[in-house]
Amino acid sequence: MRTSHRLLLRFLHDPAYDFSAVAVVFIDRGAPGDCSRVCGRDIAAIEGAHMVVETDRGQKYIPFHRVLRVLYRDEVVWEREGFEP
Repeated sequence: MRTSHRLLLRFLHDPAYDFSAVAVVFIDRGAPGDCSRVCGRDIAAIEGAHMVVETDRGQKYIPFHRVLRVLYRDEVVWEREGFEP
């Protein structure tokens, strides 16, 4: 099974994909429904165990174990097993 980390790296480095068309839904305690969504253009880096997201308050580090869903052009391409929106 492909992981969210590997899939995001593929979208980032494969010229066949537009990384700005990627969206990631992740656990974000305190946000409405404890979930947030970030677009590919706001992902500054994909590193070993986390991704770095640019926010209006600066950079935020999101561990991959908090990723719930990855979308490409609004189509779900990966979803954590057992996740129900």
